[in-house]
Amino acid sequence: MTQPNETPRATYLEARRLGFLALALALAGAVALPLLRPVLPVDETRYLTVAWEMQRDGTFVVPHLNGQIYGHKPPLLFWLINLVWSLSGVSEVAARMVAPVFGLLAVALTWRLGDRLFPDRPGLGARAALILATTGIFALYGSLTMFDTMLATATLTGALALVWMDTSTDRRAMLLLGAALAFGVLAKGPVILIHLLPLALSRPGWSRAAAEPGRHGAWYLRLLGALAVALAILSLWLVPALWLGGAEYRAEVLWRQSAGRMVNAFDHARPIWFFVAMLPILLWPWAWRWPALRGLLAPGLWQDRRARFLMIWGLGTLCLFSLISGKQLHYLLPALPAAALALAAAPPPRRGLVPAVLGFVVIAPVLVWAVLLATGRAEIDGGPVTTMGPLGIVLSAVLGFAGIALLGLAGRRAPTLGWALIAPVTLLVVQVALRAPLVEHFDTARFAAELTRAPAAGVVIDGYRYQGEFGFTARLSAPVDVVDPAALDAWSAAHPGGLIVSGRATPLSYPQVAVGWLAGTYVRLYRLP
Repeated sequence: MTQPNETPRATYLEARRLGFLALALALAGAVALPLLRPVLPVDETRYLTVAWEMQRDGTFVVPHLNGQIYGHKPPLLFWLINLVWSLSGVSEVAARMVAPVFGLLAVALTWRLGDRLFPDRPGLGARAALILATTGIFALYGSLTMFDTMLATATLTGALALVWMDTSTDRRAMLLLGAALAFGVLAKGPVILIHLLPLALSRPGWSRAAAEPGRHGAWYLRLLGALAVALAILSLWLVPALWLGGAEYRAEVLWRQSAGRMVNAFDHARPIWFFVAMLPILLWPWAWRWPALRGLLAPGLWQDRRARFLMIWGLGTLCLFSLISGKQLHYLLPALPAAALALAAAPPPRRGLVPAVLGFVVIAPVLVWAVLLATGRAEIDGGPVTTMGPLGIVLSAVLGFAGIALLGLAGRRAPTLGWALIAPVTLLVVQVALRAPLVEHFDTARFAAELTRAPAAGVVIDGYRYQGEFGFTARLSAPVDVVDPAALDAWSAAHPGGLIVSGRATPLSYPQVAVGWLAGTYVRLYRLP
C-alpha cells in the first residue's frame, strides 16, 4: 500500500518521462540549431576569436581580441572552449557545443529545483524542465555561443543553495552558494548578483524553516560567508589579471562592464518598459495558455511561500533589469526557470489544434518573407539575397507545412508533447528556410578562405568596424591592422602583397579577391600588387 508521502509509481514514471523528454529536446536543439547556421557575427565570431587568441598566444589570464586586451567579458567561456580544444583539437563544432551544454544543465537543474521546492507536487519539476527547454527564447539563445546559459546554470545552482541553506545549517550549502556566485561572475560578471540578491535578502518572505529567534541574523552572516567564499575563488584569477592587465583592464572590468552598463549603457539602451512589452515573446509559447496565466493571477497565491520564492526571483529580476539602461532579450534567460516553475503548476494542456496555430503564427510569416527575399522584394540586414532559388522556396514550404501538420497531430493525440514541440519545430523550420540568406549575409567563410592564406605582408581593416569576425574562422596567426581611411595609402605602400578588408561604399582600385555582405556591411577583400 502506498504511503501518503510516497510518490505513486505511475506518477513517478510520468515525471521521469517528461524530464527525459525535456533533456532530449534540449540536447537535440543544442546540437542541431548551431549546425544549421554559420557562426554569426558579431557576437559568436568575436567570442570564438577571443578563445582562439587565448589558445594561439597563451593569454589565459587576460583575454585578448585582435592582440588588444579584451575586458568586456570574463574568461570562463574562453577557458572552457580551450579545455575542449585540448581534447578535440581546435574545432569549430566542438567550440560551438560548449555554451549550449550549459543550457542542458540548466534544464536538469530546473527539474531538480522543482522537486526540492515542491516535494508534494510530483512531476512539477519535470514539467518545468520541459517548459524551459521548449520556450522559444531559451531554445534559440541557448544554442548560441554566448554567456547566458552559463549564467542561468550559476543562478539555478545559487537558488538550490539558498533553498538548502534555508532548512539546514550544513556549511556545504554556504560553500555551494559561494561557488555559484564565483561561477556566475566568471561567466558574465557581477550581474549574477542581480539574479540572486533579491532572493537571498528577502529570505524572511519565502522561508519554510521554523521561526527561531536570531535565525535571520545568522542567515545574513552565512550570506556574508558565501560572499567571502566567492571572493576567495575569484581572487585566484582576478588578482593576477588586474595586475597583468594594467590600468586599462582594471577600469574595464571593475567599472565600465558592470556599473557603467547599469547607469548609462553605451550599447543596447532601451526604455524602461522594454522587458514588460517583450514578455509575450520571452514566454512563447507556454504563457500563451489561458489556464497558465489564470493560475499566475490566482487570488491568495502569495500565501504560498514557494510561490513567493518564484515571484521574488522572476519579478525581482524583471524590475531590476528594467531599471538598468542596457537591455537585451537574452539578459532575462537566467530568470526563465522561475517562470517555467510557475507555469508548470497550471493544469496540463488539452487536446486541440492550438499548437499548430501557434506554430503557424511564426512559420507562415517567415515563409512569406523567404519568398519575398527570393524574388528580390525584401532585403536582409540591408542587402539583397541571391542564393535562394525556387527549389529552396519549395523545400522550405514543404517543411513548413509538414511542421504545422506535425504540431496539429501531436496536439490532437498528445497535447503536452504538442506544446513541447511548438518552439523546436518552429525554430527548425525557420532556420532551414532562412539558411541560404544567413549564409550569404553572415558567413565569414568567403573571406576566411583568402585570409587563411594571409601573406607575411599583413592584413588591414579599412572603413569597417572590426570585432574579430575573421580571427577564428580564418585561424589568423597574428593580429590584423586597423587604420583610418586617410592612412590606407601609406599602409599599402609599406605592405606590398598585403590584403585589405574594406567596408567602404566606393570600391578601391586594387584587384578584388572576395566580396559579399557581412552583418549589414558590403565587404570587399583586395590583394595588393
